Amino acid sequence: MGLVLLVVIWLITLVSTYFFVAKTWWLPAGASAAAAGIDHHFTVSFYLMGFVFVAAQLVLGYLVWKYREGSSSQKASYSHGNTTLEVVWTVLTTILFVGLNLASSSIWAAERFRAAEANAVPVEVTGMQFAWYFRYPGPDGKFGLTKPELEDASAGSEAALGLDAHDPASKDDVVSGVMVVPVNREIEVILRAHDVIHSFFVPSMRFKQDAVPGLAIHMHFTPIQTGDYEIACAELCGLGHYKMHGMLKVVSQEEFDKWLAAREAEKQ
Repeated sequence: MGLVLLVVIWLITLVSTYFFVAKTWWLPAGASAAAAGIDHHFTVSFYLMGFVFVAAQLVLGYLVWKYREGSSSQKASYSHGNTTLEVVWTVLTTILFVGLNLASSSIWAAERFRAAEANAVPVEVTGMQFAWYFRYPGPDGKFGLTKPELEDASAGSEAALGLDAHDPASKDDVVSGVMVVPVNREIEVILRAHDVIHSFFVPSMRFKQDAVPGLAIHMHFTPIQTGDYEIACAELCGLGHYKMHGMLKVVSQEEFDKWLAAREAEKQ
């Protein structure tokens, strides 16, 4: 029985490890400026943790076999612990954990703590059960006021956000159910949530951030490849969570300008 358990443990370990090494289950191709750095850190973390995992499982399988019932080997004995070993593996774990965090801190800070560039394209992203809405400030560069009492999700995207039509700054605001952005330009995301916590996740951009009611969270990313990319909500936000997805369209600057001008013309 001990030999069977050894084979099963080792087989499960090696087969599952293969799928990760071969990247059978992996993220889609990166399409943002930060993707290469994030993927590198991701890979390093997986290799380090994978080594620890494989080593622990191989030792586990060996010990199950060595101390199997009826074995001629010495019987396993109970131990109150080894202080030296506990100190060593706790210190090593701390160094590994803190080291990986420090190694990725620059990537984290670059999108969250550094202010967006002056020519960045601002897009307000609002999560609402169960849809995403995207608002652009228009030629004046200012977002208009929104009021909770004006919100009406059944009357169109602008009404869903509660856009105040009496505010001059809101007259040229463009609200869309699809996020359209120009390629090779930094996109400043102002992330909001109207009801519960949502999570704005664009796998291809390696971009993920919770949207929290009452907060306007500023982040930014730079798409480097045109195409259509899926937007998901990565936070369980209610019964309709499964259908809360959207689309990010990365287009040329010319196409973006035409799209925005056409949407602004529709408001006139």
